[in-house]
Amino acid sequence: MTGHSDPRGRPSGPEWTEVRRRLDGHRHELAVAADRLYPGTPRAGSTRLLIRDGWIPVTPLDLREVRLGWVEDAPAPAVTGREPEAAALLPEGVVAYPDALGALARPRLFEDRTCYRLLEVGWPELTFTRARYFDGVSVGEAAAHEFAAHEFAAHESAGHESAGHELAGHELAGYGGGPPPFRALVGDPTDLRRRPALCAISTLTLRHDRRTGETSFVLHWRDPARVAHGGGLFQVMPVGVFQPAYESAGAERTDLDLWTCMVREYAEEFLGRGEEYGDGFAYESWPLYRLLTDAREDGRARSLVLGVGVDPLTFATDVLTVTVLAAETFDAVFGEVAASNSEGQVVGRVPFDAETVRRYVRDEPMQAAGAAVLDLAWRHREDLL
Repeated sequence: MTGHSDPRGRPSGPEWTEVRRRLDGHRHELAVAADRLYPGTPRAGSTRLLIRDGWIPVTPLDLREVRLGWVEDAPAPAVTGREPEAAALLPEGVVAYPDALGALARPRLFEDRTCYRLLEVGWPELTFTRARYFDGVSVGEAAAHEFAAHEFAAHESAGHESAGHELAGHELAGYGGGPPPFRALVGDPTDLRRRPALCAISTLTLRHDRRTGETSFVLHWRDPARVAHGGGLFQVMPVGVFQPAYESAGAERTDLDLWTCMVREYAEEFLGRGEEYGDGFAYESWPLYRLLTDAREDGRARSLVLGVGVDPLTFATDVLTVTVLAAETFDAVFGEVAASNSEGQVVGRVPFDAETVRRYVRDEPMQAAGAAVLDLAWRHREDLL
C-alpha cells in the first residue's frame, strides 16, 4: 500500500477503497494467512473453521432436536468496532466500518436489520439475544480489512509485490507475524460474548437418488459486488444470516427458528424470491414451507446440524447444517436451479464424492464454513444417506 495522506495514520477514502478492493479479491489467501494466527484453537474437521471443544457433535443432530434459548438483556459485547484501534482503519470523520462501506464500496445487499446474536453453544441448545447486522460488520469486516492492509503492506515491504499489482496463488501466507491492533483487541474469535457474534446458517443441500445411489449438491460463488461478506468465494447453498423475516417484535419471537430461516433462504437463493415478507406473513400457509416441511415429516427430506464454527478472517459464525432431499422431491420443489441469483453465480449438480469434496475442502477458494460442512457431511455420509 502507498503511504497515508493523514499524518496521524488514518487512510484517505481512496486508500481505504483500495484495501477493500484487494480484500475482496484475495479473501482466500487472507483466510489462509489469518488461520495461522490461532495455532492452539481446535478446527472443524480438516478445515480452517475455528471451534471450541463441544461445538461439533459426535454425530449429527436432527434439526428438530435443537433447542433455541433466549436472553432478553444480555451484557453488551466487550468489543464493538468503535474503539480507537478500529477508528484508525477508517477515513477521517467516519466512526464505524459500515459507514465507510456504505459510502465508499456499498454492496447491493446492505441493510442494518435485526439479527440473532449467538451467546452460547451447549448441544442440543443454542442461546441467542438480539443485535443488528451492522454490529457484526463493525467488528468482523473491520478486522478482515485491518488484516488485509497489514498483510499487503508487509508483503510489499518485503519486496514481493509493488503497489497496484495483484497476487498469484497463496503468496500471502506467513508475511503478517502476530495480529494487528484491532484483531488483537478482539482476542479469541470463539469467545462469543466478547464480540457481537451474529450467526448465519450454512446449509449443504444434497440431492440423493435412492434408486441409483447418486448424490449431488449445489454450490454458490458469492459476487463481491453484491454481498458484504464472503465475496469471491465458493459457499454451500443456501446460506443466510439468522434473522427475523421482517422488523417487528412479533417476527423476532416467531422467527427464532432455524428451519423457518432455512426455508426462506431456499426461496431466495434457489427460487429467486425477494426478501420482502411483511407483517402478518404466515409460514403454515406458504406453499414452499408446506412442501419442505411435509417432506421432512414423511422422510423425503432430512435436516441435520453438524456443528458451529468461526471464520478466522472475518469471525463470521455459522451453524453448519445439511438437508438431504430425495431426488424426486428436490426436482419437484426446485426444478432446474437457476445459474445465478441476487448474491452471485450458482454451480449445480456437483457430485458428492470423495474426490470432489476433497478438492473443494482443500484446493478451491471456499469459505471456511462451506468447507467445514462439506468435510463433516462426507465424514458422516453413512448417517446422512
